[in-house]
Formats: sequence, structure tokens, C-alpha cells
Amino acid sequence: MATSSLDDASNLKTVDRSNMISYCIESSKHYVESEKKAQGISLTSLKPDNIIVSGMGGSAIGGELLKDWAREKTPVPIEVNRDYNLPIYANKKTLAVIVSYSGETEESLGAFLDALKRKCVIYCISSGGSLLEFAEKLNIPYLRVPSGMPPRAALPYMFVPLLVLLEKIKLASHVSEELSKSARLLKHISEENSPERPLEGNLSKTLAVGISESVPVVYGFGIYRGVAQRFKQQFNENSKVPAKWEYFSELNHNEIVGWEGAGKFAKNFSTIFIRDKDEAEEVRARIEITKNLISSDMKKFEIWSRGTSSLEKMLSTILVGDFASVYLAVLHGVDPTPVKTISVLKEKMKQVETKDKIIRELSKLE
Repeated sequence: MATSSLDDASNLKTVDRSNMISYCIESSKHYVESEKKAQGISLTSLKPDNIIVSGMGGSAIGGELLKDWAREKTPVPIEVNRDYNLPIYANKKTLAVIVSYSGETEESLGAFLDALKRKCVIYCISSGGSLLEFAEKLNIPYLRVPSGMPPRAALPYMFVPLLVLLEKIKLASHVSEELSKSARLLKHISEENSPERPLEGNLSKTLAVGISESVPVVYGFGIYRGVAQRFKQQFNENSKVPAKWEYFSELNHNEIVGWEGAGKFAKNFSTIFIRDKDEAEEVRARIEITKNLISSDMKKFEIWSRGTSSLEKMLSTILVGDFASVYLAVLHGVDPTPVKTISVLKEKMKQVETKDKIIRELSKLE
């Protein structure tokens, strides 16, 4: 595997045929555009008892990031639902945000139907599809985001509206300021990790090369819990490799013991520790001790966040991981964009007709 291939622009274009790298390069622009679009959200008088964000995959990770970001800011519980039905406590005082980039995700449509039955306050975020079709027919408020992107590349349009929504209902503040600062930082991160920046001095390329012959294991903490999950998902979908994620301190109560029996297999894994210069003393101690306890045969990497605000730190780290996942795909000679296995699964699921049943039930509510 020639690592120099990452510095070969023609090779990058040959492998990344659908140009997934462009979404990394233009990340800053997409966050600015998504913030402008999200200002059209109008739910100003709402005072929910709880918030449930329903979605799957690239449409759900925004909810996880929101949950981490809002943990010390918003006095209302936020849950992420990845199921056909909502939790039993969902009711008319619940704000149910249904997020599906395509608008055709059957689990999200199922959650939408359940939210209607439970008389939740509902808001939809999608590029179109059945979700927005029924939202229009049933007079449910929604935000239509740009279409034509792989859902995982549409993170700005899946995440930012959730932040703006919280601000609109007065459960968060200073969102626009944090987003503006984040966009400026992301522009710098993009330049530092761009295809034009050679391997030496390019953090994302260096990380991709370092983990290229292993299964990446990503460890986060605090506001980086969902960030670690995003890394894992991007390695799965873009790089087409198995990956896993965990977070501190939980991993110190189970995961760490699992490495005791890894033996010769340890060399097949690499660990990526997400770090923060302002991390609490107890977190820093746990990370350093864990690094020393797990097998010396495992490669270990650290990704340090950038910026001062929580949002800057989260998004700057995510962008490094997004770039790295594309570069890893290039090293493996696979186009990052197609997700063949997911497409095959969806086709086979059509035979079960679950989505058809949900659509029929939604049609009865018109």
C-alpha cells in the first residue's frame, strides 16, 4: 500500500469518483448555509418537557451531538431514538424531532407515525420524500434541506437546525455566535488537511496511514462521546472497514478488561484517543493510565480538539475524522461514496413491507 498515493491528486480523483472529499473541503460553507436555512424554523412559544430526536445513521448522529453539546446548557432532557416507536413516556408535552435526510427511512417514518398517535409536538427535518409529503398534508412544520448529498455528508444540515431549534424555543443561547466561530475554524482545518497539503504536516492523512492496516477503535469523553461515534460511522461508510467506539469513564469499567486477552490479535487494532487541552484532571488521568494499560502492540493516536467553544471543539475534531476516513478509503482503493451493503439490505427489507404498512397508516390520517 503506497502511502504516497495520498499526495497524488490524480489518484485521489480516480478512487474518490463521487468526490466525497469535496464535502470535507467545503465543510465551512455548508455550516454557514445550514445556519441561514435553519433560521426559518418557527416554534417560538414551545415549552416541552422533553425532546426526542428520531433518526438513523447519518441523520441520527446530529441528535447525539446535540445531546452532548446541550448537556450542560439545556435544562430539558434530550433523547435520541433509533427505533420505529418512541419511548413510552412520549406525549403531548414531548417535542419529537423527526430527522431523515432522504425522507424515506422506514424507522423514522415509523417514529413519525407514533409521534402523531401520541399527539407529540412534531418538527421534521428532511430533503423531501414521504416524510415531508405527509408533513405537508398533515400540516406538520418542517425544514427542507438541500438534496443530492450522501446522508453522512449532510451533517451540517442535520445538526445545525437542531441547535437553532433549541435557541428558537429559548432552551439555548448564542448559537449563531458559536456557529460563526466554528465556521471560521473549520475553514482553517480544511486547509490544513486538504488533498493539496502533503502527508507530512497533514494530520488526517497521517492518521489514515497510521491506522490503514488495523481496525480503528475510537475513544471519546464528555462532549466527544458522539464525536467518537461519528468517527466510527465514517470509517464504516467511507472507508468500508470495521471500527468501534467507546467513551470514558465507561470504558474503564469493561472495555479495558477486554484487551487483557487480545494477545497476538492486539496488533490488528489501533486506538484513537480524542483529547482536549481543557480536559478535566480526572479524565486526563484516566486516558493516560488507559494508554499504558492496553497492549503495547496496538498503535495509539491522539486527536486534539481545536477552538474555545464546545461547538468549535466538536466540529473541528469531526472534520479531521471525516477527512481521514476518505483518505483511508483512497489507501484501500475504494470509492468512499457507495454503500452497497446498505442498498442491498434496503432492497431485501422491501419484501417485509414494513414501510408500506407505515405509509398506509399515515395515509389514513390525512
